[in-house]
Amino acid sequence: MITAFLPLVYGIFLTTFFESISDVALSTMSNAVTVYEKGAEVVRMYKTLLGSQGFRKGMDLYFKRHDGQAVTCEDFFAAMRDANDADFANFLLWYSQAGTPSVKVNTSYNSEAHTFSLKFSQEIPPTPGQPVKEPMFIPIALGLLDSTGKDIPLSTIYHEGTLQSVSSNNQPVFNTVLRVTKKEEEFVFTDIFERPVPSLLRGYSAPVRLESDLIDDDLFFLLANDSDEFNRWEAGQILARKLMLNLVNDLQHNKALVLNPKFVEGFKRILCDSSLDKEFVAKAITLPGEGEIMDLMEVADPDAVHAVRTFIRKQLASELRAEFLSTVENNRSSGEYVFDHPNMARRALKNVALAYLACLEDQEYTDLALHEYKNATNMTEQFAALAAIAQNPGKTRDDILHDFYGKWQHDFLVVNKWFALQAMSDVPGNVANVRKLINHPAFDLRNPNKVYSLIGGFCGSPVNFHAKDGSGYEFLGEIVVQLDKINPQVASRMVSAFSRWRRYDENRQKLAKAQLEKIMSVNGLSENVFEIASKSLAA
Repeated sequence: MITAFLPLVYGIFLTTFFESISDVALSTMSNAVTVYEKGAEVVRMYKTLLGSQGFRKGMDLYFKRHDGQAVTCEDFFAAMRDANDADFANFLLWYSQAGTPSVKVNTSYNSEAHTFSLKFSQEIPPTPGQPVKEPMFIPIALGLLDSTGKDIPLSTIYHEGTLQSVSSNNQPVFNTVLRVTKKEEEFVFTDIFERPVPSLLRGYSAPVRLESDLIDDDLFFLLANDSDEFNRWEAGQILARKLMLNLVNDLQHNKALVLNPKFVEGFKRILCDSSLDKEFVAKAITLPGEGEIMDLMEVADPDAVHAVRTFIRKQLASELRAEFLSTVENNRSSGEYVFDHPNMARRALKNVALAYLACLEDQEYTDLALHEYKNATNMTEQFAALAAIAQNPGKTRDDILHDFYGKWQHDFLVVNKWFALQAMSDVPGNVANVRKLINHPAFDLRNPNKVYSLIGGFCGSPVNFHAKDGSGYEFLGEIVVQLDKINPQVASRMVSAFSRWRRYDENRQKLAKAQLEKIMSVNGLSENVFEIASKSLAA
């Protein structure tokens, strides 16, 4: 039985492993990550389609058939299909077609017929060797919310000319899974007596990019009311991305930055809702990262994105300081460290709230962070307090970083985290600090993990790595040349931080290109670095 289970376990293990490594390492192994994450998502889609019991039946048949055998994805598919007598049509395309499907949905409500229609269309962009793609089998889990924010009971759907029941044992359900298998497809819900707000792709039921016709008011409504935590989080993230992009545009046109009061109120409602899982709250009140926002821009502007994200964080912290302070105080614990979900969630929420308060650069909250640092009973909370303090340059930051190193200098994994924290810092001119850390006695350029922590960490700070004066690029260029003589494989991973240089403005492109050309001109350059650098230049 163990042999048949290994492919599944191995895929899940590698997905977990790859999610734990540094951003630079991730960027250089993106193909591998995509393979394993996609594999995990495909397995999860079986469970979404079949339910827990159906998935278990499929697993039982899989083990019965293939114990001790070498198996294929098709064997796993066949076991799931046969055990449940299921029609999976074109599901195997998930294994053979590259690319992420883009799904668009348009909705309409007929108040006379009491029907709600969803029209889906899907498209997969061409990829090398696959210019034309077939429609995929995409499970869309969804629910419909009424005007009070409650899930509407669902009973029947018109699809392809037939009326299909979605009830269970003649009882209405509040969630269902639509099977989108064609390029264009329509599903019409019946007995819907008011215009609903759809909650689409609940639980992230398929690894697709979803574009809907929901307006901002609908997203604020989902943020406040959706019973599905993933979609509640996603509504907040979509609103945050829109808000950040709009504010970036305002900043670039010298307009005053103003934070939408609805956004603040949405944050407040989540932060103060004691019925919600604390881990969910911690994630829901975390803004999208700067890299994510830059990926949505035609020309990435690291300085503007950083300024906007900092502005929003400070505005939220200022307007909700009482709520954040209460969150910190109510989630303290002086007891022994316990590794379980309630305690992990409590720590996560407290740490996020503390970071918000500390960004205000107010002595009261600096003292609060120092108190949390000194009284922490575990590494998680002490390191989070350190990170909160380290946001702001000054003597307090320097002293606490020195103190932390003194306590943990004999634990090399903790020291790696200490390096990474400083390297990823957005404090102005941080490249000078990183240059000093290169000469720290605990740093060794011959140690890959130390390189990933310090050099890779620095490349993860958009505002400093992409500094306008090119100092970040120059630093990385020097390090790559040195590293190439020691460990070409690690050097090639580092140089991949230049791979998206064309995404930036002309000045940054010129500075990054100059470093790539300088690297390419080095005598005796390894094949590893040459391959990545040359491909980056040609991109």
